[in-house]
Amino acid sequence: MAKKSAVAAPKKAAGPSPGLAAKVAGLNELMDKKGIRIVDLKFVDLLGTWQHFSITRHEFGEDLFVNGIGFDGSSIRGFQTIDESDMLIFPDAETGIVDPVCQVPTLSLVCDVADPITGEKYTRDPRYVAKKAEAYLKSTGIADTVYIGPEQEFFIFDSVRFDQGQNFGYYHIDSDAGMWNSGRENNGSPNLGFRPRNKEGYFPVPPTDHLQDIRSTIINKMEDAGIQVEIHHGEVATAGQCEIDMKFTTLTKMADQALLYRYIVRNVAKQFGKTATFMPKPLFQDNGSGMHVHSSLWKDGQTLFFDKNGYALISQTLKWYIGGLLKHAPALLAICAPTTNSYRRLVPGYEAPVNLAYSKRNRSAVCRIPMYSDNPKAKRVEFRAPDPLANPYLVFAAILMAGLDGVQNKIDPGEPLDRNIYELSPEEAKKVKQVPGSLPDALAALAADHDFLLKGDVFTEDLLEAWVSLKQKEIDAVRLRPHPYEFFMYYDQ
Repeated sequence: MAKKSAVAAPKKAAGPSPGLAAKVAGLNELMDKKGIRIVDLKFVDLLGTWQHFSITRHEFGEDLFVNGIGFDGSSIRGFQTIDESDMLIFPDAETGIVDPVCQVPTLSLVCDVADPITGEKYTRDPRYVAKKAEAYLKSTGIADTVYIGPEQEFFIFDSVRFDQGQNFGYYHIDSDAGMWNSGRENNGSPNLGFRPRNKEGYFPVPPTDHLQDIRSTIINKMEDAGIQVEIHHGEVATAGQCEIDMKFTTLTKMADQALLYRYIVRNVAKQFGKTATFMPKPLFQDNGSGMHVHSSLWKDGQTLFFDKNGYALISQTLKWYIGGLLKHAPALLAICAPTTNSYRRLVPGYEAPVNLAYSKRNRSAVCRIPMYSDNPKAKRVEFRAPDPLANPYLVFAAILMAGLDGVQNKIDPGEPLDRNIYELSPEEAKKVKQVPGSLPDALAALAADHDFLLKGDVFTEDLLEAWVSLKQKEIDAVRLRPHPYEFFMYYDQ
């Protein structure tokens, strides 16, 4: 249960920042203008899901930002044990927006987590990890800014049912946009056709694109909430796969936006009587959903990734950055593809980035260099392995740390792979290493290779231990349960 803190202001976790009074006054003015009487405080758990509670307008003031407000950390995944459960959150005044989906006018604030006893910022707060990654970047002198641009994909379905018991287990998904409904009989409503076939959901116009107006409503909500959107469209799979792309911004801010994006998508879908999921592979035999992460390093307002004479117009710095991503990719996947379902997506044949290689156009390579523009400001690398169930704060920070390790140690990424990997000879294909094939393999890679994450105290041992513990429980939960298809294969043997 949330409680108002009686603890003195922590020395390191928070305190009156310059201009706090002006920021609070601005938020009060916004609440007056919008008739807001509810303030919602959001923070992120270790796995990357927003948690929240709300306070009334009369509890809002500078004290909230200085002394924080308490909550039970033992009830949050990956946080505290019950004997050390008291924790504090501190709202970030710069994140204040009118909540884009609440019917009751509500001010929404993203918060940081701190320990009430030590006054220290909490090492397992993913938002703190992201902030430390940006600070570490500056401390290296390599660059002063990293820009991040994720492409989050998702499905919008009409219905989903799933359950598991001792004697049964199933899931059932339905979507009027699913190709499997092409022969559906009229059960109270006509079958009007116009459904994208498997792997043909990319860019068809309505009526084949069933979700144009829903996506447009979503991006209107996003822009109302301060997110700059570049494009939205249907994605490759049948049954309502979508993509909405945000304009790049700095690391922590983009992680905030990535969670706001998911929040808006899920709630707008519900308002339309539908359900949205960011599972990487909800459908068998069609493309899964990724979260391709674009990143670039800048210093003094200039990109460090462009060279007019380089391969694909990339600089030596970017080559080393890619070298770090390729070297550490198996370990990165424990954070970037963090579920058992992630490895249903990372299989050949579905545009999945399974190959530990880089290329200027090849989408089966884990690192791709977009070639849409020769503008130096557009030069970046796209790391294609992450999926949208990953925690964006941890993903963006881990990618940055891997890339920086490549730059610091001048790691050679080797030669680019610009050929169609699926057309390589067996001898050639054997030379191309692939990403881990399962979550246990990725966790083993993380156990063997994580020193690069610990630099600058960005990630900490206790966070990684908590992460592995949570993930092992997920692995065991799936491993111990019979799979429905096992009955098809084995029941009569």
